[in-house]
Amino acid sequence: MNGEELTEQETALYDRQIRVWGADAQRRLSKSHILVYGMKGSVAEFCKNIVLAGVGSVTLVDDREVTEEALSANFLILPDENLYHGKTLAEVCCDSLKEFNPMVHVSVEKGDISTFGVEFFGKFDAMVISCCSLAKKKLINQKCRKLSKRVAFYTVDCRGSCGEIFVDLKDYKYSKKKLEETVECQLEFPSFEDTISVPWKALPKRVSKLYFAMRVIEQFEDAEGRNPGETSIADLPGVLKLRKELCETNSVNESQIPDALLERLLMDTSEYPPVCAIIGGILGQEVIKAISGKGDPLKNFFFFDAMDGKGLIEDISEPKPVS
Repeated sequence: MNGEELTEQETALYDRQIRVWGADAQRRLSKSHILVYGMKGSVAEFCKNIVLAGVGSVTLVDDREVTEEALSANFLILPDENLYHGKTLAEVCCDSLKEFNPMVHVSVEKGDISTFGVEFFGKFDAMVISCCSLAKKKLINQKCRKLSKRVAFYTVDCRGSCGEIFVDLKDYKYSKKKLEETVECQLEFPSFEDTISVPWKALPKRVSKLYFAMRVIEQFEDAEGRNPGETSIADLPGVLKLRKELCETNSVNESQIPDALLERLLMDTSEYPPVCAIIGGILGQEVIKAISGKGDPLKNFFFFDAMDGKGLIEDISEPKPVS
């Protein structure tokens, strides 16, 4: 986009949105650049939402081939093999996304994102990663935090009926309406590595059981050298053994991570489209907030479980010492 102001075409196309969040927020959106890694169903929903909202550009990274599992949850993949034969997941999704809003530039970047230099990430305002190992999440987050500019960082993971979003906005300033006045606010976000390093016994007693369960499976995959989602019910004995070890180390009762919840996460490795829609919708709202600087951001985990239909926000941060 050239210049600072919205064009007549943008003003006409985004008229309803401008009425909701104002021309300044829409201008910031129209100048923003988003990087997306891992084209899962929840990520496809997110991409649709931000493309329709009118971001400046979206860059997709996912060199994998289209599989039956991807077809079942990712609506951006058309069920005609001739349309995706020989193409990567990112290329197929790119073709579909361009149809949603021709004013948004959608492109593909190839390669292993963990090998990209720090300067590469500096081209973006926000990035969303999925299908990432524990080590890769830490590494990419560290690279983003090394930049002098703030790059909003998100991870998203859907396993069957459950979903998780993590948010890191570093030192984040924003404004919100309080009664008749606009209040300026500031929040400090910990990195992904610092967040998951917080001792479990230091967390509030009512933290979502899904937080603990996701960390157990994440660590199990990491220890076994598995890719995210490469687990099955056959892994339950190994996962239960790791849960026991982690709970003993962290002085936490094993009842915080129920067997039934771990079984569900191991059995349901495919995504449920309705859960993808909810997670992708929440994630889209959060990225729009972060770019526009308006409204309270989610800090710093969001969990959804379709079994009870509840969405929970958990602030997992190192407790500050009492002075």
